Formats: sequence, C-alpha cells, structure tokens
Amino acid sequence: MGVRRWIGSWPVYRQATGSDPLGRGAAAKSAGSERLTARVSTADRVVKSVCPYCAVGCGQNVYVQDGKVTQIEGDPDSPVSRGRLCPKGSASLQLTTGPARERKVLYRRPHGTEWEPLDLDEAMDMIADRVIAARREGWQWEDDGVRVRRTLGLASLGGATLDNEENYLIKKLFTALGAVQIENQARI
Repeated sequence: MGVRRWIGSWPVYRQATGSDPLGRGAAAKSAGSERLTARVSTADRVVKSVCPYCAVGCGQNVYVQDGKVTQIEGDPDSPVSRGRLCPKGSASLQLTTGPARERKVLYRRPHGTEWEPLDLDEAMDMIADRVIAARREGWQWEDDGVRVRRTLGLASLGGATLDNEENYLIKKLFTALGAVQIENQARI
C-alpha cells in the first residue's frame, strides 16, 4: 500500500479533502464499518412506545422480530426527547429480555423470610379482599358532624412511570373507593 493511498484511508484526511466536511457520511466510514449492519435491520415491525423510567415521557421505537423485542432506541419523531434517551432509557431493553425480570407473582407472607410463587388469580383475590377490609375498617361517614364519606384506610402513591391516562384511571378508582390521600411521585 502506497503512502498516498494509506493517508487517503484516514477518516480525517477524507473529511478535510472530500465532500463531507462534517464527517457524518462517507468520510467517517471505514472498510470495517461498511460491512456492519444495523441491529434493527432485521426487525419485522417497529412499535412506538414511551420510556417507563420517569415522568419525562421520552419516545421510544421498539423493534420486534418474530414476536420478541430485539432493540429499543429513542424515537426521533418524539417532541419530548427528539430521539434521545438517558442511560436508564437506553438500557430499557433489559426490562423485557433481561434475566432478572420476574415473570410470575411472588408473595412473602407476614413475618416470612422467603418469597413464594402465587397464582395470579389468587394474588388478585388477596388484593381485593385487603382493599375491601381496609375500606370497611377505615370508613368515615361524618367528621365532627360534617358529612365526609371517606376512608383513611387507603392511600395511593402513583409512580412516575405512569402516563396521564393511567394516572387518571388510578385517581378515579381511588376516589370511587373513598380515598383522600392520592398523590403521585412525579409531583412530589
């Protein structure tokens, strides 16, 4: 390889002498990068989503192949994040494919030290029974002669990963149950 050809293979030289002065196209490519293919090129479809980590609501493109999530990237069409994701959002693929993801209901009995798997129907029945009992035990019709119709036995602290629609439904549910302590982590 001659010196001229060798120097011509340098990206900086191609950038300074070619038609790509910002180094965003051909000047930045090497023989190795020419052979690379994008991880998203084999995806069957792209699903628009929202990052679940905080209340900002950055847009995500979720790439799916054969019914499985293969990659998650920032959505350039999102007016919130314009294609950018923070380190946590960039790592959100682990939420769906990571080995630490729990795929069953786990329950630790009072004063217990071990988690045990539960059937989803059994867990939902336990939650419903406890909500009904807490509402019944904490119900107040009046407070100092003033009609209040509320319970102080229930409270809700919503997570910052919930979107507006989910927060709206949670607020409606807890208000219908008579709860007055309804708050959201994103507002605290």
